[in-house]
Amino acid sequence: MSVNRVTTRTVPEELDGVRTPLRGRDAELAFVGARLDALHRGEGGIVRVEGPAGIGRSRILAEAATAARRRGTRVFEGAADPDEQFVPLGPLLEGVLAGEEPLSGAQRLRDLATTPGQRFWLLQELGDRLREAARNGPLLVVLDDLQWCDDLTLLTFHTLAAGLSSHPILWLVAVRGGSVPPGVRTTLDRIRQAGAHELVLGALEDRAIARITEDVLGAPPDPDVLRLAHRAEGVPQLLVELLGSLREEEVTIENGTAALPAGPPAPRELPSVVRRLDQLSAEARELVQTAAAVDGPVTVALLAELLGRPSAALITAVRESLDADLLAESGDRLAFRHDLIREAVEAGLPLPLRQALRRQVTGPPAGRAASPAARPGPPAGPGDAAEADRLRTEAAELAATAPGPAAERGLKALELTPTDAPERPRIIAETIPLLWQTGRAAQAHELGTSALAAGGLGPEDEARIRLALARLAVPFDFSEAVRQARAGAALPGISVAARGRLLAMLAVGLSMSGEHAAAEQVAAEAWETAAAAGDRTAEATLTTVRSAVGFHRMDLTEAFRQAERSAALADALGVSTSLWVPEALWHALLSHTTGRTAEALAATEEGIRLTREQGRTAATRMWLMTRSRVLLEAGRLTDARADAEAASEATDGPGPGNLADVTSRYVMMRVALHTGDRSAARAHAAEARRMRSDGAPVVRHFGSWMLALMADFEGRPDRAMAELDEVMTSPAADRPAYAGLIDPADAPVLVRLALRAGAHERAVQAVALAERRAVLNPDLTFLAATAAHARGLLDNDLGPLVRAVRLYEDCPRVLARASALEDAGRKLAATRRPEAVPYFETALALYARAGAERDGARVRRRLRAAGVRRRPAPAGLDGTWPELTAAETRVVRLVARGLTNRQAAEELSLSPHTVSSHLRRAFTKLDVTSRAELTRLVKHRDHGE
Repeated sequence: MSVNRVTTRTVPEELDGVRTPLRGRDAELAFVGARLDALHRGEGGIVRVEGPAGIGRSRILAEAATAARRRGTRVFEGAADPDEQFVPLGPLLEGVLAGEEPLSGAQRLRDLATTPGQRFWLLQELGDRLREAARNGPLLVVLDDLQWCDDLTLLTFHTLAAGLSSHPILWLVAVRGGSVPPGVRTTLDRIRQAGAHELVLGALEDRAIARITEDVLGAPPDPDVLRLAHRAEGVPQLLVELLGSLREEEVTIENGTAALPAGPPAPRELPSVVRRLDQLSAEARELVQTAAAVDGPVTVALLAELLGRPSAALITAVRESLDADLLAESGDRLAFRHDLIREAVEAGLPLPLRQALRRQVTGPPAGRAASPAARPGPPAGPGDAAEADRLRTEAAELAATAPGPAAERGLKALELTPTDAPERPRIIAETIPLLWQTGRAAQAHELGTSALAAGGLGPEDEARIRLALARLAVPFDFSEAVRQARAGAALPGISVAARGRLLAMLAVGLSMSGEHAAAEQVAAEAWETAAAAGDRTAEATLTTVRSAVGFHRMDLTEAFRQAERSAALADALGVSTSLWVPEALWHALLSHTTGRTAEALAATEEGIRLTREQGRTAATRMWLMTRSRVLLEAGRLTDARADAEAASEATDGPGPGNLADVTSRYVMMRVALHTGDRSAARAHAAEARRMRSDGAPVVRHFGSWMLALMADFEGRPDRAMAELDEVMTSPAADRPAYAGLIDPADAPVLVRLALRAGAHERAVQAVALAERRAVLNPDLTFLAATAAHARGLLDNDLGPLVRAVRLYEDCPRVLARASALEDAGRKLAATRRPEAVPYFETALALYARAGAERDGARVRRRLRAAGVRRRPAPAGLDGTWPELTAAETRVVRLVARGLTNRQAAEELSLSPHTVSSHLRRAFTKLDVTSRAELTRLVKHRDHGE
């Protein structure tokens, strides 16, 4: 793949390589100038320039880039090309890696771009490079012709623009107005929601048209010339090309005025129209040329008849001509964007062909039936149907090992299948999960919802599509998953198999949503239906629901038994048949929540490895989110934040991201609180307030818990308790089973919050729950530790606190253990200060190893109060690097040895994104801006050089 190609493009208002003055865009240039001034004040953002082909979008971008360079701003310019859409991320990489001052690490980015399965890490590495560049001054990133960008470029653009919004980076993008591909429309909607400024270019006013005419012809136009100029309808490119074609032979200058002595000129080809025609496929070019022979809007049926092809066979050609901005929809017909374009297309046809087409278009010959517009187009030919069947078969075979190519085959089969074909809904239902698995959830969602909106589906077909949409919705919107599954299961006359799977998905959605009693009830009905159909896939899903029910009832032995059975069933059936998410993922989360952290971590790392190899992007994101929860409690805060950021930044879904709410956002909030990052904590608290209004109880509960933690962070215990009112008073049957409050390690936290607020009854309630869980599961030491910890806090009793410390020793929950040590030390310090010091010092070492700076500072204050004036050496850290965590120190030393991020990641068994995250934070803490500077610092500190 080449990403160094610089696209040659003709800028509107350019003639024979000479650019004419920009006319009629003073307001637009002033707006862009204001944004560039704001950029120099440190304000980034997004500006979207929109308008039809030839309206001058590229010229505005070029003028902006020139103005930015005059201000000393570093500029990256990229542009998409319709002939290069197969190059993933090509337009954006072209901009940042080519030119006079490319982004650093160009070869590394090229390697990632050409290596399969590195999509996440390429995005993260590119983000890191832009952050690094922005530290040295403001950046302008220009991206032209967004409508031709590939899906990866679109995803990367809106993800980076959102993730880097606090940096001095201005994104200036241009997109053609009107019809654009679904992925582009989704991107535009997202950046609009993110606050993008919109600059819509309209037709030029009369004064600007007259000025451009004078610029091109060299003299003011007379009325006839001006009337001709107005035929361009204010589109600068058409105007300049039309006038340029007349300049040498048709126009004369008399008495200082440009005139047309021979009258109006004959139609002629225009360069931009010729280029757009050349970029079309042969079928689309033939369709446009045929339409040009029809004087006025034309029906697809008439075009099909003129071309001698079925209407269904023109789907791709029509879409291509619309995307090229040559044709536009006019009611139920097609029409040229401008009459000048139609004339230019027709002028390029040989005269005999033009005459033949004209004769064919005029009135029906004798014996011809009624107008083709009055009857539907003929069905697709047998060759198309056979090819579609072949593609579907290949998609099914590839689904388990290569879902990306499988999705492409599904989409191609859809193109070949007429809209009224009976098999089309089934192809849609087959393609939706493939698109979702490969990270194209928005496209999958639009495909399904469009099919439902079109209507005319039989019950079985509707059931299949609703099942696919329910599966798609599970990570994004728990309530939507419930709605789709419930609506599908209620359809009359559907097969037992379809009903069983829909009920299984309904049970999953209810369980994920936190509606446990309803989930259990639906699961019982689903079991009977799935058994009647002999559906092992539904059985695997329902076994996971059974495990969740056991967990909710605190019967963890049963929960593990069912989780292991579910994972084994799913593994035997294969990943392509799974109804929702990897069943093994629930087993990993269950292991983590009950203290089997090492087992959970191993499972998540294996899950990430396998799904990345298979290209199952959606599953990889879910595994990343799950691992972030495990890493958080294991005391690897920086790694946890890196995983949470990676999963969140890569999300491309149609909903608010409920799974991200209850994993990634929760993790990032907790990390911000442990590290004392007040601004980040406030940002996550804003997300928590949104979560409080979500339709899913579990999301509301997570939001409440996050807001309670934030209130405690701000020293407002009464407010913290108020935030928990809904959760603490909700019916026990529907309290979240694995949400923040019910995670065993949170029981002592809740007791501490309640006691600070004087809410003794709530503290008693939390202790009773923790002790009941421990009694019901005597083999799980971690549960006994959390119960003892909570009891010791409630009773202010040293005995249970010391017992908790002892029990935590065999548990890898680092933060929970450090908290128990701190509480035991605090109790001892009241009467036996010297005995408290070892507890505090061990807690401090654990907090330091985790990177929990805020907790560490609190323990240091306790040590000073206990009379300890020395600064304890944190365990696991090199005293040469007091600013860094152990993980950051390891990365710094490897980078100083000359290793790349990828090589360091392989050395440490981490992801490249995690290494980038460590390195970025080390740069900030050490106040260095380059690898060379970091290397010098390492040599100085380690060797005194």
